[in-house]
Parts: sequence; C-alpha cells; structure tokens
Amino acid sequence: MHVSLKRTSEKKGLPPGSLVHVGARKTEKVMITLIDYDETKYEERQIERIEECLPCDITSGVRWINVDGLHDVDVIEKLGNQFNLHPLTLEDILHTGQRPKMEDLESHLFVVVMAFSRNGTGDRIESEQISIVFGANWLISFQEKEGDTFGMIRDRIRTAKGRIRRMGADYLAYSLIDSVVDNYFGILEWYGERIEDIEEALAINPRQDSLQAIHHLKKEIILLRKSVWPMREVIGGMDRSESPLVSDSVSVYLRDLYDHTIQVMDSVETYQNLLSALLDLYLSSVNNKMNEVMKVLTVFASIFIPLTFLVGVYGMNFEYMPELTWRWGYPALWVFMISVIVGMIIYFKRKKWW
Repeated sequence: MHVSLKRTSEKKGLPPGSLVHVGARKTEKVMITLIDYDETKYEERQIERIEECLPCDITSGVRWINVDGLHDVDVIEKLGNQFNLHPLTLEDILHTGQRPKMEDLESHLFVVVMAFSRNGTGDRIESEQISIVFGANWLISFQEKEGDTFGMIRDRIRTAKGRIRRMGADYLAYSLIDSVVDNYFGILEWYGERIEDIEEALAINPRQDSLQAIHHLKKEIILLRKSVWPMREVIGGMDRSESPLVSDSVSVYLRDLYDHTIQVMDSVETYQNLLSALLDLYLSSVNNKMNEVMKVLTVFASIFIPLTFLVGVYGMNFEYMPELTWRWGYPALWVFMISVIVGMIIYFKRKKWW
C-alpha cells in the first residue's frame, strides 16, 4: 500500500473553508459523468460545463454526478455552489487525508470512505478517498482517480437490474458504500494468500526477506485497519440518522452493511494476530537454528578441549619428561587422543546431545 505524506502545510494560516487540494494528482483531467435515471428511463453523458448539471433540472428520478479527479479546485467549487454545499464540506473533499466519517447537514448528507484496489501489476494496494454527498433526489461522488470502482453499480443502473432504479438517492449512496466494503473482502483475500505464502516460506527456511515481508504486511494491515475501523461509525450513523433523506426501507440494508463491516474488522484483527504470530515464528526459527549451530560448535569444542590439554602438556620444554624418551610414546599419545575422541562421541550420542 503506497502511502505518501499529505502536503497539509499548504493550508497553514488559511481560514476554515479555504479550498486547497491536499494530496497527489492522480488524473490528467477532471472528468464529470452525469447519470439520470428512474424506473422507466436512463440517460448517461459526459459533462463539459458545470451548468449542465443544475439540481433544478431534475424533474423525476435520481441524478448521479460522478467526479474523477480533485486537483482542479475551480471545478469542485463551481459544483459545490450549484448544489449549495458548505465550504467546509468542499474543504474536506479536497483534503484527501480525511478519516471516514458521516455528517448530517440537514439539506444533504456528507460521507467520506476509503477505497482500496490493487495496482496494475497486482503486487501493491492503493488507497483512494471517496466522498459522497446526496440530497433528496441527487448524489455527487468524488473520486481521486479515474477507475471502475463503481462499475458494477453503473451496470445495474444501465440494465435495470435489481431495485436500484426503483429506489432513491439514499439507496444509491448505500450501493456505492456497499461496493467499497465488498471490495475490502477481495483485498483481504489477497492479504490472506500473501500471509499463507510467508507461512510456507518460514516453515521451509526462515530468511531475511521473509522478515521484511512480515514487517511490510503489518504496516499495510495497520493502515487498512485505520481506514476500515471508522466505517462502522459511518454506516451506524447513517442508520441512526433522523434525517428524512434516509428512508426506513434503506435502513434495513444499512444494518446488513454494518454487519459486513464487522466481518471485515474481524478479518483485519485476525490478520494482525497472524502476522504477530508469524513474526514470533520467524524469531523462534532463527533462534532454534542458531541453537543448533551453537550445539554443534559446542560439541566440537568439547572434543578438542582435552586434546588441547594433552598437546599443551607435551608441548612444554622441560628436559626431564620420561614420555619424550619412550620409543612408542608418540603413537601411544595418538591412540590415547583418538580413544578420547571416540569415547566423547559415544557419550554425546547416548545423552542425545548430538
């Protein structure tokens, strides 16, 4: 998971509500897609001018405006003015380091969630802030980059699959958040496969790169937990909200979505514990391997200690040492030393020290 430090210093000294984009530029051009739909009709088009998506133009059904790219502050400001969004809301949309949250602003609800996806090569997880603002019959979603995060939702609207064309903007908001939460399960499965690979590698041969992989995964899981944990508050807040913008029929689905976030959190906690266990396993394996090496070295050292003593004794330069004048003194010393070696090996084997 690539994480960059947000350039929050750019906002230092500015008054609340100042519109400054904080975060990386992930698209070349801001793209705005407008979808108007109800139970009988559907229309989708790209918007070039903000004036084309006035809320007063909505005669029936739901209008969904999706914005890809947040670096053009003027576009975000004009769109906010058209729908009377509070400057603090626009500020939070442009500041991509927000904690997931839900705010009831009477005329509309503002939701911030974090979405995760695998990069093009599939070897890294990328995060993206998604902001959702919806009223009685309109919804605006803001994404940092162009992508297919809500592709399945668009397909359901195009094909009139399910109940989405019969429901209001609150159900659309639920569907978008549900799509983000469902994607968490795919990310967690990918993490689970990586953890299994590390576990197998540790069982065969614990290496330094396995330790690095464990530390890298622990860091990513912590960041994932930081983004997923507040999702319970977001969904629970929408369910408990007394706003007329969230109907009772949608509250049922929000409670089901709340259960999904609990499952995600349980999986995140489980993976955190597994990684801690893998770290302990790595350290234990390294220690056991070191103990085996030290045991072998100790055995060899124990064998050579009496040999060193004998060599040291007969290496002294005294004139009157009777063994030095014996005809068979030298071979006898060798026989004795070999006997010591064999005897110590047999002793170690019986004690199961070697």
